[in-house]
Parts: sequence; structure tokens; C-alpha cells
Amino acid sequence: MSRVKAPLLVVGDALLDRDLTGTADRLIPDAPVPVVTERAHRMRAGGAALAACLAAEDGRDVTLITGVGDDSASEELRRLLDGRVKVIGLPLTGALPEKTRVLVQGHPVVRLDRGDGNVREATNEAREAVRSAPALLVSDYGRGAADALRDVLAERPPAVWDPHPRGGPPVPGTRLVTPARAEARMFATAAMDDATGSSGSDLRAAAREAAALVRHWGAASVAVTLGARGALLSYGDHPLLVPAAAAHDGDPCGAGDRFSATAAGLLADGALVGEAVEGAVIAASQFVAGGGAGGMTAGARPGGASPPSAGERARPGAPPEPHSVIARVRASGGTVVAAGGCFDLLHAGHVGLLQAARRIGNCLVVCINSDASVRRRKGEGRPVNPLADRVRVLRALECVDAVAVFDEDTPERLLAELRPDVWVKGGDYSGAELPEAALLQLWGGQAVLLPYLDGRSSTALMARAAKGAR
Repeated sequence: MSRVKAPLLVVGDALLDRDLTGTADRLIPDAPVPVVTERAHRMRAGGAALAACLAAEDGRDVTLITGVGDDSASEELRRLLDGRVKVIGLPLTGALPEKTRVLVQGHPVVRLDRGDGNVREATNEAREAVRSAPALLVSDYGRGAADALRDVLAERPPAVWDPHPRGGPPVPGTRLVTPARAEARMFATAAMDDATGSSGSDLRAAAREAAALVRHWGAASVAVTLGARGALLSYGDHPLLVPAAAAHDGDPCGAGDRFSATAAGLLADGALVGEAVEGAVIAASQFVAGGGAGGMTAGARPGGASPPSAGERARPGAPPEPHSVIARVRASGGTVVAAGGCFDLLHAGHVGLLQAARRIGNCLVVCINSDASVRRRKGEGRPVNPLADRVRVLRALECVDAVAVFDEDTPERLLAELRPDVWVKGGDYSGAELPEAALLQLWGGQAVLLPYLDGRSSTALMARAAKGAR
């Protein structure tokens, strides 16, 4: 039976985020500026509202205290949050801030900002909510929400404070503060000698800055997020480096919110700070791999399964599950590629095939035979490696986004469920009819062959190993 997750109160500044995605293949005549042909326009909750949504989609009851007004952006934000997060509004002096990114082939080319709203004052409802909250996350985007409630937050120091260069310092006693690397460097300038902070390697400098910030802020701990490198956790002395299991080249937008929301939730569930940071690194890495905030759809969260609950240790580097990967790729207009096989003894032929398959589209889901399915196909003594080992090896490959298992002799049922755009087989099937080709046509998909490295097979590898043993 799964454990009920603790509720969370998020205090911070909400934004309305927009993504305009398109293509560009020419410049305008009078300047070296690309002409972007719009293909999709998506809106989503941003800032503290994104952190609140991520915590809610982890399975928590979440309340958000944030500035909202009567402007159109505030109305749109309320619509996006309706049914997902309870909102306690604080009055704004202007319109809710909006941030619009223009992306070409998944890469931002410009961002347009508008709206200068700042929180005018706290309300009694907000103060009482802070006083009675079992766990607090402050997501400070420098628009006044945290400052308006600073006095009552000092009475109830938050579990996590995610700071912003425009915002104020976290209140003393905060359990975990989560600045990004550049933010930590900037904050530490006021807390330590410049020469001290800039000497040594980058990790050494980050460790010194984090330790200085623990003392300067009066925080229990500081975790400096390092992007693809993970996070560095300091209690003021010897730091703990929590590396990311794998580097991903996905959209990092929102990764900091994913990190802070996960860490706050795990601390609320009773995790130790080190466990919370480890879970947050895993979740943020999965989030980026899944397309970041830009890959989110209503009610769906990049990053697959929920982060580990307190006392549980998540498997490092666990990729998103196949359905989540496919949904995010399709939401952005991408191409889903699938490949299948036993992959009993992974060899160069397998790796070359999978790498080539991944280059065809925007994600690769590998469909793998269960142990019973392999045994029926290959006979007793197979597979040599059990399913868990085969899945783990495949997931370790950078070109593999997700792995799905089927128990039948053929993957037709699984393919009908996943409905990939492209189904890939190795060139050793040349001259034979691809049995899945007709199935793919039902939804407009295509089965293709890819060149296969000659002389590579699990059977040949086993034969050579047996000969060497003799």
C-alpha cells in the first residue's frame, strides 16, 4: 500500500508562461533575423505556480499563496490552476508577469516579458495558512510574495526556500535553500571575500560559497544546483556532491522548480535532507530528459513516476515511463521511434542499431521480450541475462529514452498500445516481410530496416565465449 503524501503550502510569485514553437528556414530581408513559422502555442503556469503544480502532480494536496489580480493573465492562470492547486490570492500592484519564449527546433531564440505586477500586501487568510501549514516551500521570484509574509515565515521557517536574485534572503532557520550555481556565486559575494570565493576549481568554489551562505543566511543547509552535474549539499563544512546519473540535452526550463518542489515534498514526508536532495536531483534530471516545463501538458508531468517517498531510495537515473515520454513528444509535434528485440547479450550491433534509430526521431522506446518470451523463442538456457539486467543495461544507453516489456512472442499488442510513428528493425531482416508493417499502417506509422553490423549476434558471442572457456 502506497503511503499518503504530506500536503504542502507554496508561497511565492506566480507567472504565466507561454511557448511559441515553430520552424525557421530563412531570414527577413532587412536584418539577420529568422522568420519563425508558428506551429504551436501553449500556455502554462510558471514560477511558484509551476512548483505548486509539480508538487500536486506528485500526489500531494497543495495550496499556493501568490499574487493575482483582475488582469487577463491572472484569469488565465486561475484557469490553469483550477482543480489542481488551491489558490490564496495576494493583491497585486499591476498585471501578473508573463514570459513568452519563441522556440525553433526546441531551442529558444528570444523571450518577451510583460507585466510588472508586485504583491502589495499580505492578507490575514495568507498569514493563517502559513501558521497552520505542516510544510512550507518558498518559491521566491522577486515579486514580493515572500517579503510580504516574511514576518510570519520567520515564525515558521520553511522546509525549502528557492531564492531569486531579485528577492530577499531566506529567513533564518530555513531547512534547505536551493540556489542555482550562478545565484550562489552572486549571493556569496555579499557574504564572503571575493578572492576567497573565486579561487580553486569550480566545485571547490561552489563548496566554499555554499558553506558561506549557510552561515550568512542562518540556514540549516544549502544545496547549490549544478545543472547536468547534479547538486552540491553543504551544512557549513564538508559538502556532499549528489551527481546526476546522466546528462540530458533537454529543455532545462523549470528544472529548478522541479528540484525545489521534490525536495520540499520529500522533507514534508519525513526524509532527511540528504535523501531529499538525492531525490530532487533524480527528479530534475528526469524532468529535463522529458522536455522540461515546455513538455508539460495539463495533468501530466515530465519526469515519469513520482519521486521516492521518505525512506525509499529511488533507482538512480530511472528514465520516464514510455507513455509519459510519448505523450510529451507528441505534444510538441515530435516523432516517436520504437525498436524491439531480446537484447540478451548487448553487443556493438545492438548499440549501432539503437543509436541510428534514435537519430530518426525525437525519442526512442525499446520494446524488450520478457524472460518467458525469450525462452519460447530461443529455447532453454536463454536468456543468459534476466529481464532486470537487460532493462538496466538498455536504460544506461544515452540513446534510449524508455524501455517497455512485452510477454507475448511478438510485440504487436504493445505496439498497438504505444502507437509509434516509426518501428525499426535491424538489416538482418532484409528480404523478409516485416510482420509489424501492416499493423503500423493502421495509425499511419512506418516500419523500416536499418543497416546492421555484420557478424554481430548474441548467438555468435555466446559461441565465442564457450570456445574461449574450453
